[in-house]
Amino acid sequence: MPRAVIVDAVRTPMGRGRAGGALAGVHPVDLLAGVLRALVERTGIDPGQVDDVLIGCVGQNLEQSGTPGRQAVLAAGFPVHVPAVTIERKCGSGQQAIDFAVQGIVSGAYDMVIAGGVESMSRVPMGSARGDADPFGTGVTDRFGPLVSQGVAAELVADRWQIARSALDEYAAQSHERAAAAAAAGAFDDEIVPVVTADGDVSADESIRIGTTAEKLGGLRAVFGTEDNRARFAEIDWKVTAGNASQITDGASGLLIMSDEKAAALGLRPRARVVGSAVIGDDPVLMLTAPMPATRKVLDATGLSAEDIHTFEVNEAFASVPLAFQQEIGVPDERLNPVGGAIALGHPLGASGARIMTTMINHLAATGGRYGLQTMCEAGGMANATVIESLV
Repeated sequence: MPRAVIVDAVRTPMGRGRAGGALAGVHPVDLLAGVLRALVERTGIDPGQVDDVLIGCVGQNLEQSGTPGRQAVLAAGFPVHVPAVTIERKCGSGQQAIDFAVQGIVSGAYDMVIAGGVESMSRVPMGSARGDADPFGTGVTDRFGPLVSQGVAAELVADRWQIARSALDEYAAQSHERAAAAAAAGAFDDEIVPVVTADGDVSADESIRIGTTAEKLGGLRAVFGTEDNRARFAEIDWKVTAGNASQITDGASGLLIMSDEKAAALGLRPRARVVGSAVIGDDPVLMLTAPMPATRKVLDATGLSAEDIHTFEVNEAFASVPLAFQQEIGVPDERLNPVGGAIALGHPLGASGARIMTTMINHLAATGGRYGLQTMCEAGGMANATVIESLV
């Protein structure tokens, strides 16, 4: 049975997902095409040998409606026979693309595949595909009652695990501090593919706020404590703000994954191998708690323990998510999102899973760590968890 190895991983800088953001003027297909070209240029592969391109994307409407991976394949100059598919598991879409790619390699269906994600949240706003439509139906609401937004779910998590507002803000400030320090040290340089815009090349993350403090974040108002929400959840001390939640951003990322035999035949040195993955569902009302059982599931499947993991990347959808995870799994501060996360680096939905994996691969290589574990909470109360082993 072939082993799946990651030969290279790259990403765009993260641009603020709003009008005037650094990448707002770039079509999402072009963001992704730049990533695909970079993988070819950096590794010297023949793009015609790529069996498939698996791309996570959540907002599959407007400029992301035409199977964006296929359009990016064409825009990047790949031969027209190279196909692509779009994968949507909400925030975990990019990570699920990686997992499907690995499964394809291990099964023998693929020899070489690119997995990644793209999301231009400035050009395809979050929720624009749904509009006012009801995505749940009566069966779900009859069983669980009216489901809540992810912001309210983040409040429920903070309340359940008794996480104070000050702890949320301190964690958020730390995310920016760690990301700023990593950027200043050049930790992101090798993974970032510059993006050409009408205003010049963008080669650094726009989202990191240098000098952010918990005190400054403490002045922001809680945004989900509406009258209706307060009436339904009277026990909650509302504390989730724009400052201790992930940033809306534009970005793309991609990983070149192949069998170990294919890498050896091409003379390519793999950077990491995928040890195992898991996906699981949990309470759809709390919604954001599934990273915990997903992590336990993948650790059990791989025979590893939390003590074996050098780096945990827990998507910072909201600060309450990694903080609750830390309590449950028992992760030291220095091993949890060590170079910052989505609070500082942004959360371009379908691209985040691939962006996080890219950053984790580089961090393991830079620090000599062996195993890394990545997990993402997802709408509907789901989560992916993936363990990789650094080979550098």
